[in-house]
Amino acid sequence: MSPFILAIIFVVIFVWILISAIRIIQPWEQGVYILLGRYKKTLNPGVNMVVPVISNVVRMDLRTQVLDVRPQEIITKDNSPTKVDAIIYIRIMDPKKAIFEVEDYRAATLNLAQTMLRSEMGEMELDEIFSNRVALNERLRSQLDIETDIWGVKVEKVEIQEVDPVGPVKTAMEKQTAAERLRRAAILKADGEKRSAILRAEGDKRARILEAEGIKQANILEAEGGRLARILLAQGESQALRVLTLGASTLDRKALTVLSLNTLKRLGDGQATKIVFPFELTRLIEGAAEYIGAGRKVPEVGAEDYKDLEKIIGKVEDVIGKIPSPEELKREREKIEKDIQEEARKTEEMAKRPSAKLDIPDSEMPIA
Repeated sequence: MSPFILAIIFVVIFVWILISAIRIIQPWEQGVYILLGRYKKTLNPGVNMVVPVISNVVRMDLRTQVLDVRPQEIITKDNSPTKVDAIIYIRIMDPKKAIFEVEDYRAATLNLAQTMLRSEMGEMELDEIFSNRVALNERLRSQLDIETDIWGVKVEKVEIQEVDPVGPVKTAMEKQTAAERLRRAAILKADGEKRSAILRAEGDKRARILEAEGIKQANILEAEGGRLARILLAQGESQALRVLTLGASTLDRKALTVLSLNTLKRLGDGQATKIVFPFELTRLIEGAAEYIGAGRKVPEVGAEDYKDLEKIIGKVEDVIGKIPSPEELKREREKIEKDIQEEARKTEEMAKRPSAKLDIPDSEMPIA
C-alpha cells in the first residue's frame, strides 16, 4: 500500500476520532455521559469533550412534554359506565434518574396515569365527577408527581378532557338536563309574571293616588274660590246696605212715597198676572193723599248727622269688615298654590316609596 493512501486513512481516522470526542448539547437539552458502562457526569448545553470511541452520550429533552392518555371505560361508584380521557404535562428534572431508574419514562407515566384515573374515578359518583373536575385534576396531579419523582419526572398538570357516559346513562342525563331547563324556564316565566303583576299593581296604585290628589287639589281650589267669592259678595252687600242707609237718612216721608209709587209703576209695566205687595197698600194711598195735600199735614224730617248714624249702626269698618286689596288676594292665592304643590310632592314621594325595591326570595330565583 502506498504511503499516500496510508496518510489518507490516517487522516480519516483522526477526523472521526476528533468528531466522536466533541458533543454539542442544545439549549433545551442535557446529556448523560456514560463511559465504559458507568455514569460519568451530566453534560450542560454547549460544546463538551468526551473520550472518543468508548463514550456514550444520551440526550434528554428538558422542555415540557404532553402525554395523551387514551380514552378508557371506567365504572363509577354509582355503577355508571363512562369513557374518560386526559392530558398530562410532564418535565424531566433529573436526566440521570430518567435513564437509569426506568426503561421508558413516557410509557411508565402514561400507564400509571391510566391506573390512577380508574382508581380515583371509581371511588366517585358520576355527578360528583362533573361537579368536582378541578379538584380531581389536582388530586391526580399530586399523586402522579409523587410516584414519578423517583424517575426524575415532574408532573406539572393533569387535565381530564372528556367525561362521556355510555348508553342508557347518557340518555338519562340528557332527559335530566332537558327537565332541568324546562324547570328553569317555568321559574323564569313565573318570575316574569310576578314582576309584571307587581308593576301593574304599583302603576294602578300610583294612578289612583295621583287622581285622588288631583281631585283633592281641585276641591281645595273650588272651596277656596267659593269662600273668597262669598266673602266678597257679603262685603259688597254690606257696603251696599251701608250706602243705602246713608242715602235714606236724608229722605222724608214724601220722598219715600214717590219711590213707592215708582215701584208700583214698574210692577204695572210687567206681564205678570199676579202681583204680591210686600207692604200694606192703604198706607201708601194715605201717604200719597197727604203728599198732594188731601190729608193731614206731614211733619218735615231733617237730615241726620253722620256721627249720629255711626252711633246707631256703628263704624263702616265694623259694619262691612275689611275689604282685601288685590295684592292681599294675590298673596293668598299664591300661598294656597304653594301648599297644594307641597302636598303633591309629599304624595309623589309616598307613591314611590313602596315600589322602590321588589325583593324576591333566593329560593324563588332562577338557578344559573
